[in-house]
Formats: sequence, structure tokens, C-alpha cells
Amino acid sequence: MHAGVACDRRGFLRAAGALVALPWLESRAQSMPATAPKRMLCIMSDMGVLPANFYPQQPGRDYELTPYLDILKDHRSQMTVCTGLGHRATGDGHKMAKTFLSGAPQPNSSSFKNTISVDQLAAEQVGFQTRFPSLVLAVGPKDGHHPSTLRSGVTVPAETSPAAVYRKLFLQGDAAAIQRRLAELRDGRSILDFVRDEARTLERDVSGRDRERIEQFFSSVRDVEKTLVEAATWERRPKPKVPGTAPQDVTDQSEMEQATNVMFDIARLALETDSTRVVTVALRNIHIRPTMPGVTQQIHGLTHHGGDADKIAQLRRVEEMLFGTLNRLLTSMQAAPGPNGSLLASTMVLYGSNLSDANKHDTQNLPIILAGGGFRHGQHLASKPSTPLCNLYLSMLQQMGFEVDRFSFSTGTLTGLESA
Repeated sequence: MHAGVACDRRGFLRAAGALVALPWLESRAQSMPATAPKRMLCIMSDMGVLPANFYPQQPGRDYELTPYLDILKDHRSQMTVCTGLGHRATGDGHKMAKTFLSGAPQPNSSSFKNTISVDQLAAEQVGFQTRFPSLVLAVGPKDGHHPSTLRSGVTVPAETSPAAVYRKLFLQGDAAAIQRRLAELRDGRSILDFVRDEARTLERDVSGRDRERIEQFFSSVRDVEKTLVEAATWERRPKPKVPGTAPQDVTDQSEMEQATNVMFDIARLALETDSTRVVTVALRNIHIRPTMPGVTQQIHGLTHHGGDADKIAQLRRVEEMLFGTLNRLLTSMQAAPGPNGSLLASTMVLYGSNLSDANKHDTQNLPIILAGGGFRHGQHLASKPSTPLCNLYLSMLQQMGFEVDRFSFSTGTLTGLESA
């Protein structure tokens, strides 16, 4: 486990040096404190922002809304705009997408090894309470960077099909289908046992560097095995029923607004039905040319506008559209009932980018919004330059109730961010 996290002894057993998660059982729940579930939704856009349209000039609660923040004005009292935050990592800003949630340094180095991301650390702690420890989703190309990483440093594969996620969340198979699924899970564990035995044979005859790679592989296998055990437990339990029809995949990636809205809807439904309490969505749009009035170029070219007025105008249209999708998501979460009055009240929604000004590949003073989740919002929290973004992540982990005193390169919790 992470050095700063204290395990819930009712949720974990220590055996043979490993942590094994117990399934969430109703009989256990009856003896546990009746506290409202706390949730986390992390959203990363790989585009950065046009700085003048996002960053407020005035700190505090009386800040003037900028054009992008004006799109979110209905949620002003439910969100905090954070500036001055960044990571220690240096290099290609695009590659820093894979460290956005982990804070691991030097992602461009040949010896780079990622560390656990804040969403997956949260999933380690609460994942046993729901059918899915976390959902890792992406909008855009299948091969883009994703910021969700396991303790081994391995990137969690992202699901890009909302229809497939919907089936996984809500469609219950018949008895025969369930038995087939259980058999598949057993087969998966058998294959992992075989591959692990083969790797152990190799380990005796390899170099120290290769031995490190094999240990990383073992760590990944343990993560997968734990997931398979939990999946088998939940496979026998009925899935929640939701109104409406299943979503259709948006096969044309240029339809960015529709694709983003559909995936956001899936994320909200997953949280609303308590199918999971941790969701991560990567918006991998930078190499797309969106179908929008007045937009004629790929986003990557627009971000490197070099001061060209036409490119800036096109990029602004795209970014306004994306902030519109965020506003729609927050509005739907505010309307959804929850134990604290709304789903938004019990869910921390992090929205940000691995880039600030993409025209310069700038990776400091990242554009960050935190909404919901029981914080005292309604402010522009202007931190000192180069304040670790991981300080915010530490605050989020503590808000979820975890006994953790550090995360990655954090130097403490984020000054000025308080619980409501």
C-alpha cells in the first residue's frame, strides 16, 4: 500500500505479503458507519486553454468571470478555480498527459517509470465497495495517452465505446451467460498463473534490469488477479436498472461535442447507480478536426497558432464547446439526487489539462477546476507559482476519508481549500 495510507481492516486482509480485497457484503455494511459515499470524477483534456479566456485576474471570491468560466456561471458557488499549480515533470508537454494524475517526473526519459495515479489510489481504497473499482474512459483515438495508472506504473486501458460500457454496467445476462462469464474469469486466472510461472523461470537467468521489469510484470499480474476475484463475486449479483435506452457509439471522432456528452452521461450514470465511485475520462482531442461551424483545421495546428487571429478564433470556438459539455455534466449531476442533496455534492469533479498554453507547450500554471464533493467552493484559489498540483490531489484523497499524508511530490494539502 501507499506509505501514507492506513487500510480499513474491515476491507482488507493481509496474506503472504499481499493485500486482498474482500467483496462488499450487506452484512458487513450493517455493522459499518452509515456515511454517505464519496466519489471522484477526474477529467483531463489534452488541449490546454487559451490563457486569456480561462485564467481570472482577481483571486478570492469576488473574481471576475472570464469567457470560459462564464459558461460555467450557474455553478460558480459549486466550484473552485485553481491557478498556480503544476508538476515537477519537464519535457514534451503532450507526453505529460500520462503523468497528469500521478505527478511522476521526467516522462520523456528512457528510464521513465510512472507511479500510481490519484484515481487508482482512491480505487484501491473504495473499489471493493462497488461492482467496478473504477471506470477508465476516453473520448478520441484509441492510442492516445491516458493519465490513469496502477501502482506498477502500467497505464489502465481506457474504454472508448459508451455502448460497451453501458452493457457492462447495466445489462444482465441469463443464467447461462453468467456461468460462461464465470468460466472466462476462471480461465483468465489460469492463464495468469501459467504466464507468471514462465516469468519466474526466466527470472533466474536475466540481468538486474530485466529482473526489475519482471517484478513490474508480477505487480501487474497481482492487480489483474485481484480484479478477477472481485469480478467473479459481483457477476452473481443483479445489475442496476436505469431508464431510457442504451447509448449509441459516435463513430465519427470529428463529432467531438456529441461524443463527449455521451461519455459524460455514461460516467454520471455509473456514479449515480453506485456501480463505481471512481471514474476517469481522458479527452484525447488534440489530433482531431472537429465538425463545427467556422472550424477548418485540426486542433493541434490551432493550438500552435503563433498569434494568428483566425486560428485563435477557431480554437476559442472549440474550447467554448468543451466547457459547454462540462457545464452540461455539472448541471446533470446537480439535478441527480444524492445522499447529500445531489450527486454533485458527494462527487469531487476535477477538470484540467496537462498543458496550460499549448502554443508554448507550457506545463506550469495548469488550468484546473474542482467542483462538488463537499468543499467550500465559490472562489479563485490563486496559489504561489509552481505549487504542486499533487497538493490538490492530497486534499481530494483526504476529503474521501483516506488517512494519507502525502501523494507523489505533494508538500501538504492545498492551502485555502477547505471542507464545507
